[in-house]
Amino acid sequence: MQNPRLAHRYAKSLMDLSIEKNQLETVYADMKYLQALCSQSKEFNNLLKSPIIQAGKKDSIINVVTEGKISEISKLFIKLIVKKGRESYLEEIANAFIEEYNALKGIHKVALTTAIEISDETKNAIEQKIKQERGIGIIELETKVNKDIIGGFILEFDNNLVDASISRDLRDIKKQFSQNVYVSNIR
Repeated sequence: MQNPRLAHRYAKSLMDLSIEKNQLETVYADMKYLQALCSQSKEFNNLLKSPIIQAGKKDSIINVVTEGKISEISKLFIKLIVKKGRESYLEEIANAFIEEYNALKGIHKVALTTAIEISDETKNAIEQKIKQERGIGIIELETKVNKDIIGGFILEFDNNLVDASISRDLRDIKKQFSQNVYVSNIR
């Protein structure tokens, strides 16, 4: 049950507060930590979404799990969302905060999928090419390996998709053969 409006509202409020208190970078690091915690721990997510566990118990468990790992502003923020009954949206709020932060700092997320692991030189060359072509200042490159694409690469950024993979080329050829566009030209 996603609620992007709610997540962005809370994230914007936290962003404004962290800027006001001059702790934007600290809160950003906290949200990255919470994002990783939520995505890697199924038990933690189940705790946040459980309607059976009381808010006070959830708050104390979250405090124990995050003790010494997040700042005071983030602790108070989490306490607030638990009090308001919005703790099930914590991961979504953390993601929205990171999106807001990236927009504020001009950071663009780029996802690169290849069939094999690529070298740092190739990653840097791709980053430089995107910066040069699109006029983008800061790029956060995330690489993935997917053997199913056979070769080439898939590049995703700013709602753009560049699919230069062998598997896509093969699908296109299969589609052309299934349509038999050349048979009518022979007769």
